[in-house]
Amino acid sequence: MHETLTKEELFSHLSPHLFWDIDKAQFDFERHAGQLIARVLEYGEFEDWRFVRGYYGMERIVAECRQLRTLDPKALYYVAAVSHTDPTTYRCYATKPWLPQP
Repeated sequence: MHETLTKEELFSHLSPHLFWDIDKAQFDFERHAGQLIARVLEYGEFEDWRFVRGYYGMERIVAECRQLRTLDPKALYYVAAVSHTDPTTYRCYATKPWLPQP
């Protein structure tokens, strides 16, 4: 992990559209790691993914993703494929988001 980087430097490495609704001054990269990883996987660019993978490492990314209640299926299968893990071991695999019926 790049623990020597300031919060501003961390944010400068990631696409600004990922944080349109987040107060950057209050965001904690350790406490909100799952939220950040999920956003990068679902809405980020490849450079965002490379930075997050370098910052947290695959082991932490897998641990955080396994705890997520929801994650886009493409993101779930991507993480499972690059980490050589079973997608059925992720919480979001069995939890389907509630979708209203028309």
